[in-house]
Amino acid sequence: MCGIVGIIGQAPVAPLIADALKRLEYRGYDSAGVATIESGVLARRRAEGKLVNLERRLQAEPLDGKIGIGHTRWATHGAPNETNAHPHFSDDVAIVHNGIIENFAELRDELVRDGYEFSSQTDTEVIAHLVSREIKRGAAPAEAAHRAIKRLEGAFALAIMFRGDEDLIVGARNGPPLAVGHGQGEMFLGSDAIALAPFTDSITYLEDGDWTIVRRNQAQIFDLGGNPVERHRQQSIGTTLLVDKGNHRHFMEKEIHEQPEVISHTLAHYLDFAGGTWRPLDMPFDFAKLDRLTISACGTAYLAGLIGKYWFERLARLPVDIDIASEFRYREIPLAKGAAALFVSQSGETADTLASLRYCRNAGIPIASIVNVGGSTMARESDLVFPTLAGPEIGVASTKAFTCQLAVIASLAARAAAARGTITREEEKTLIRQLCEAPRLVSETLKLQHRIEKVARELAHVRHVLYLGRDTNYPLAMEGALKLKEISYIHAEGYAAGELKHGPIALIDETMPVIVIAPHGRMFEKTVSNMQEVAARGGKIILITDGKGAEQASVKAFETIVLPDAPDLIAPIVYALPLQMLAYFTAVFMGTDVDQPRNLAKSVTVE
Repeated sequence: MCGIVGIIGQAPVAPLIADALKRLEYRGYDSAGVATIESGVLARRRAEGKLVNLERRLQAEPLDGKIGIGHTRWATHGAPNETNAHPHFSDDVAIVHNGIIENFAELRDELVRDGYEFSSQTDTEVIAHLVSREIKRGAAPAEAAHRAIKRLEGAFALAIMFRGDEDLIVGARNGPPLAVGHGQGEMFLGSDAIALAPFTDSITYLEDGDWTIVRRNQAQIFDLGGNPVERHRQQSIGTTLLVDKGNHRHFMEKEIHEQPEVISHTLAHYLDFAGGTWRPLDMPFDFAKLDRLTISACGTAYLAGLIGKYWFERLARLPVDIDIASEFRYREIPLAKGAAALFVSQSGETADTLASLRYCRNAGIPIASIVNVGGSTMARESDLVFPTLAGPEIGVASTKAFTCQLAVIASLAARAAAARGTITREEEKTLIRQLCEAPRLVSETLKLQHRIEKVARELAHVRHVLYLGRDTNYPLAMEGALKLKEISYIHAEGYAAGELKHGPIALIDETMPVIVIAPHGRMFEKTVSNMQEVAARGGKIILITDGKGAEQASVKAFETIVLPDAPDLIAPIVYALPLQMLAYFTAVFMGTDVDQPRNLAKSVTVE
């Protein structure tokens, strides 16, 4: 989602803010802007599109102020153009905002009646006018901001700057993340630690309802009532997260190739590779005593959880309820005392998932989260965090975060099976050995890149693709379709292969590629039957299987991608890679923006 940076510095800050905004590009955006105070006057530069457009504007028209705020915008209210780009001004006030103000129409009508004119279509401009009005009514700048913040309903992170005061930025958080960075004679605000990494490794994360008065030598934090509060100041790992593409064309390609290493790091957190045993975990619940497990997530993380449902129920005989978080939070699901909840999120800031977590918190059941950002809100509000050690994922389309989520969930499902006595000790050892094999098999799969690239060249010429799979390959089919549509803009759908004859088969003709995920195993023959239905109607089958599956498939495929043999437990991790590479190379051939696809955001911090 949108990115925020604020700096009270000792030298001109606009170039620093622009550089920091680059590190927030992974969140997704469609315009950008910077505002500073120069000789007591507010000045700004804004540009539609990518940050390079803003950089060109700053080169042509530099800003020299030593205090400033910057923003990358992902459009919610109003078109993605320069007029709607942040920062927004109102008389003596400049503001940047991440989130959605749900009562903005009501506030806008009120302000219009008071004579305020709006120059943009955004909800953000309402906040600027509210603050400006409070100043005109006699409030000091910080108090004016506080009064305005109390009027807002919805999700927001804010940074507010005031004409004539080069030693003040007011920040606020209600939902989307915001952190204060501490320096020597300079201070910072940012949407996450990565943005602030070159400036400081001393970070304080605001909590929901907090607002802060940031000056050159200190930051004071208050709750919504205006009472001073203390928040934990911590050393950020953001300085270790500065990344570049290296020798790869795109971050997505780099992150695909990082998977053997990061999956290994993640599994090593849960397994003793040498000893073939589990590492101890201080669990907030006992798997052996659970009656049900509730899983909730969004997007790719939801599909990881859906694969986990198969694993937990089959291996541990543990019933699992799983919901997309945006549905879960409103379904008012009854939660039994014998249940536990597991939430999955790359960023740990996903708004709907966080709201679902809080619903379970209020129901009094233990909560665990699988997240890739240890200092995130979900991590802080969970009883236990299961980290995915994927490192920063810059490409908007998730790759290594997804497979690391799968690695964690597979480990937990096998551990639960052992705790519940649904597998023998020998079977437990076998599952641990299989998990340890995942990095090697993923590495072998990467060697198929050139074969997959050849298939992708064909996909780049079509407009619709079907993905089919059974069992754990059904969620994988949905993930493959999601990846393709995210970055290539080709319409794609993933279906349970057994559902083919219940509707999707009507779409199949000689122009329709059908990607079938079918490793040889318990569901292989059933999936082959579905392939025969596709072949009978002229569909172009792209079969992703293993050596035995390629030999025994009785249907001639247009293309066959043969993966190394993988045990059932880790097969979804291995089979995720060809789906990622197919989407990646298809997008490359089509010339789309692979790392920052249109209309998408990396971290969805609003509903």
